Amino acid sequence: MGLSLSLNGFRAARAQVSLEGPLQVSRADDALLLAYSLKLDLPNAVDDALHKGVPLFFVVEARVRRPRWYWRDATLARGERSWRLTYQALTRQYRLSSGGQNLSQGYETLAEALAAIRRASAWRLELREDPALNATYELDFSLRLDTSLLPGPLQIGLGSGAAIGVSQTRRLHPMELGLAS
Repeated sequence: MGLSLSLNGFRAARAQVSLEGPLQVSRADDALLLAYSLKLDLPNAVDDALHKGVPLFFVVEARVRRPRWYWRDATLARGERSWRLTYQALTRQYRLSSGGQNLSQGYETLAEALAAIRRASAWRLELREDPALNATYELDFSLRLDTSLLPGPLQIGLGSGAAIGVSQTRRLHPMELGLAS
């Protein structure tokens, strides 16, 4: 028969992701290094979908920007990572592939597979310009389940606020950008 899932689990899913600690930014030559640690637990409905063969797509985005009142904000650095998480019922393994690559890693448990998404210790964000000492910079960070890549029947009834996700914006200190204060 068809794939039947409760969409109520998707609507309550937003509370399942949170930052475990502060976002850490440091300067390294021509890039910024971002470190994050998340608490990420899949709601029952999403877990059921994964175990029934539905691949899950997670996206992490980071942007360091300089706010401007007269025009769009200037982007100092930007980065995006994506993962595709699947469950192989025959081998009872979870497969996690990063980006658009055909390379994937196998994991015995869901917790091990999610650990690769939960943390980054030195995610490299290439600088587009040198930061200025007298400017204000902000970091926009988000992790989300990309619901647009879910099968059509699972997308019905999902609103824009129904996705698993977390986002945070915070002001950066000049020391984090490698500037003397």
